[in-house]
Amino acid sequence: MVCARAALGPGALWAAAWGVLLLTAPAGAQRGRKKVVHVLEGESGSVVVQTAPGQVVSHRGGTIVLPCRYHYEAAAHGHDGVRLKWTKVVDPLAFTDVFVALGPQHRAFGSYRGRAELQGDGPGDASLVLRNVTLQDYGRYECEVTNELEDDAGMVKLDLEGVVFPYHPRGGRYKLTFAEAQRACAEQDGILASAEQLHAAWRDGLDWCNAGWLRDGSVQYPVNRPREPCGGLGGTGSAGGGGDANGGVRNYGYRHNAEERYDAFCFTSNLPGRVFFLKPLRPVPFSGAARACAARGAAVAKVGQLFAAWKLQLLDRCTAGWLADGSARYPIVNPRARCGGRRPGVRSLGFPDATRRLFGVYCYRAPGAPDPAPGGWGWGWAGGGGWAGGARDPAAWTPLRV
Repeated sequence: MVCARAALGPGALWAAAWGVLLLTAPAGAQRGRKKVVHVLEGESGSVVVQTAPGQVVSHRGGTIVLPCRYHYEAAAHGHDGVRLKWTKVVDPLAFTDVFVALGPQHRAFGSYRGRAELQGDGPGDASLVLRNVTLQDYGRYECEVTNELEDDAGMVKLDLEGVVFPYHPRGGRYKLTFAEAQRACAEQDGILASAEQLHAAWRDGLDWCNAGWLRDGSVQYPVNRPREPCGGLGGTGSAGGGGDANGGVRNYGYRHNAEERYDAFCFTSNLPGRVFFLKPLRPVPFSGAARACAARGAAVAKVGQLFAAWKLQLLDRCTAGWLADGSARYPIVNPRARCGGRRPGVRSLGFPDATRRLFGVYCYRAPGAPDPAPGGWGWGWAGGGGWAGGARDPAAWTPLRV
């Protein structure tokens, strides 16, 4: 196989290409690019890359090392002039640049700037340290090592500890296109779940008889208690393959993401702050919820934040409260009959009339935010007899000592 090249030597050609990539390429230039791999018959590179089998697991806000080491089969090679490159797989053949290094020159791209660096634990270590892990960091990463014309690559999967939750907006079930499902999850402090995450949630007991989008564009739903309205009793089309006894993950396959509409399965991870229930002097309509939380240095909690607090912080409260999307829910860790049944979970009362149905509110306080109303402070309407005789206009709301 013959390849036409300019009159540059391999070293000069490599240095020129590196200079263009590292110093002049805009941060977004490589985003979403398609990767083409050329294979030369009869040739075998001497660079060997080794990555961790299976996956590495972290959580939102954590620090993780994506392990990658390399060595040469031929002892004559050294480590000088080796290019180390990390990319994230966003589609089967589409990659996003994360980090590149050649000698002392290092560069991180996009949202990885200021968070990604090489571990540098001796010669042959190409491991990447990733700090302040985000939900968007979940996925597969490729570690590529290149020395002139010889290269090899390995794959590392980054998983996150967290919880999958089904979601549909106030408009009702099966209202979301794929793009709308992505936005809905982001608005509720999550991302679209992967098929692997949904399957793990099913194994952990998730049972939901409504189909929802996943991040790969497929539509699935988990059934732990097989029944006729939820795909039948035989487990047909189940990724779990559990049959009659165990149900499975029902799979509709890949759907038209701009025309077909379903619910969403979202994923969220560890909370950096805290969710708490605020019980008012009197239950309030949705319009008063934001004021109540603001008086405690917080904001009305999002659905994903409540699920994370239930799953990871073991929040247990048998009292419904408003959430930021206008729904009313409450988290149960220890099931009891008067709190919605025998199974743990986040109970939902749907989307009540925001002006008529009255609840408390679940608030989320970011880390480090002070509580301006500690101890004996509550909230309500002041003036002329409180709730019964005072103003009910949310604009008249004020903190009260109780």
